Amino acid sequence: MDIKTQIIINSTPDKVWTVLTDFDNYSNWNPFIKSIKGEPKVGSQITVCISSPEGKSMTFKPTVLEFEQNKEFRWMGKLLFKGVFDGEHKFELIDNGNGTTIFIHSEKFRGVLVNLFRKKLENSTRQGFELMNHGLKNVVEKK
Repeated sequence: MDIKTQIIINSTPDKVWTVLTDFDNYSNWNPFIKSIKGEPKVGSQITVCISSPEGKSMTFKPTVLEFEQNKEFRWMGKLLFKGVFDGEHKFELIDNGNGTTIFIHSEKFRGVLVNLFRKKLENSTRQGFELMNHGLKNVVEKK
């Protein structure tokens, strides 16, 4: 199951990237991902704390798969062990070449428990992605 959202931000990818990777300030603007701790380099483990639109918090420790400046930040998280409930989370920046950036926020969910959580993922998780997208757009465009 995949969730994919996107928003156009009226700013360049480097400015979007600066806000997106300033993890210390997530709590000031990000209603979905409350914090990211750790060094986001490929192969390293980071700690991510999310808060659903209903206010339920969850902390997990995914592994960074990609961290390409001004382009892509991607990680893989899992519940218990691989194959139960895995999520490959991705932030992607597309330079439109006209001073705007498409921010794509997506996640691919795989594993035996995905169908059990499908409705929650399609509603609450998608809503969380959209809230974060708008928060990112607002803070970047104010700079």
